[in-house]
Amino acid sequence: MIKIGKIKLKNPVIAASGTFGYGKEFEKLCNLNLLGAIVTKTITLNARMGNPMPRICETASGMLNSIGLENEGVDNFIEEKLTYLSKVDTPIIVSISGDSPKEFGKLVSILDKQKGVAGIELNISCPNIRRYSKKKTGHGLVAQDGKATYTVVKAVRSVTKKTIITKLSPNVTDIVEIAKSACKAGSDAVSLVNTFFGMAIDVKTKRPKIGNVVGGLSGPCIKPIALKMVWDVAKNIKKPVIGMGGIMNAHDVMEFLLAGAKAVQIGTANFIDPGICEKVVKELSKHRNRYINIL
Repeated sequence: MIKIGKIKLKNPVIAASGTFGYGKEFEKLCNLNLLGAIVTKTITLNARMGNPMPRICETASGMLNSIGLENEGVDNFIEEKLTYLSKVDTPIIVSISGDSPKEFGKLVSILDKQKGVAGIELNISCPNIRRYSKKKTGHGLVAQDGKATYTVVKAVRSVTKKTIITKLSPNVTDIVEIAKSACKAGSDAVSLVNTFFGMAIDVKTKRPKIGNVVGGLSGPCIKPIALKMVWDVAKNIKKPVIGMGGIMNAHDVMEFLLAGAKAVQIGTANFIDPGICEKVVKELSKHRNRYINIL
């Protein structure tokens, strides 16, 4: 049994936000009840249209995406998505984002009343949205600023006792300091890493392949860097670390656990093989004797 805050996981395999829809989309492709947890696609207080097309393109050993947090808002999530998710025998962690600490707090206060929500993942590191500030300046991410990270987590912590996981960006000079800020503000755990800034250009059209020009790079190409960042953070904080970044199989999972992660999230691999999370869970179970000192 693995504990992340108040959440108890059957195993360390979690389906990552933005790659697994709201769970129902995968019900015929993956046994949802076997997973450690499911993190939903990020929701916001109100509906969002998302970024201009095209939003996804393949790269060498990875992919770029710039979805822009398209979703139908929290009310729709509760009325439609959560009704289904509540029947799944796996902890549901809801990924959220907002344009201000107040908005984050309001969103969490709504979700706090929902019994089907085991925890909240704060998506303060999406590379496809801009950071807010009092002066409305700057184009960075909340997760690139220790003070901004602290403010958001503190606002959320004040309105819920549910488990809070703060999702960190790799696009920083010192990810350990950001992790410490999140934990100091009351986060029960941190998840890392989100995607790296990247772009691709079509030499035939001489235009970017992503409508938003810049997107988030994920997949096997980022694993060595993600692994190192998980290692750095795990050595320097006492709260659980959830690792992610290019995990494609059980071997990759074990690397992250050996680096100090308590659990992992599988993301891009879901686009290649929608049943990969279940397969990894079974692989870990099949070779449990090999991994007994790690799991």
